[in-house]
Amino acid sequence: MDLRKIKKLIDLLEASDLAELEIKEGEETVRLSRATRGVATMPAQMPMAPQSPAMPAAAPAPAAEAATETPAADAIPEGHQVKAPMVGTFYASSTPGAAAFVKVGQQVKQGETLGIIEAMKMFNQIEAEVSGKVVAILVENGQAVEFDQPMFVIA
Repeated sequence: MDLRKIKKLIDLLEASDLAELEIKEGEETVRLSRATRGVATMPAQMPMAPQSPAMPAAAPAPAAEAATETPAADAIPEGHQVKAPMVGTFYASSTPGAAAFVKVGQQVKQGETLGIIEAMKMFNQIEAEVSGKVVAILVENGQAVEFDQPMFVIA
């Protein structure tokens, strides 16, 4: 199994409430579990970071974004919040350079695609849970999103 896939699995485990995760691909099996002591988990992850130079550079960015999102969380407009169903990268359009699926002020119907979240090379459509007007788009194109993070507000 590819080391990048294992790193993404670790990130998914850390971002969720799961205690254990086991993935089988053909004859290969990867089993990850949370240690009751957080110190035991860190040394196991540290050797993998130098092997993947893109990962350490990307790690500080979500932390910085989270710091700026805290004040913005109080300013979320009233309405139905569409939240991220998984950890991944949000994309506003199906291809780079294409028009966004939705814009602020646009009317949407229940089931209409609002965006895409890429997780482990799989693209998952985010659909409107209710019909109404898009009052706010709370995430940027290409931004990493966390599970249950508000992404859209529909009124």
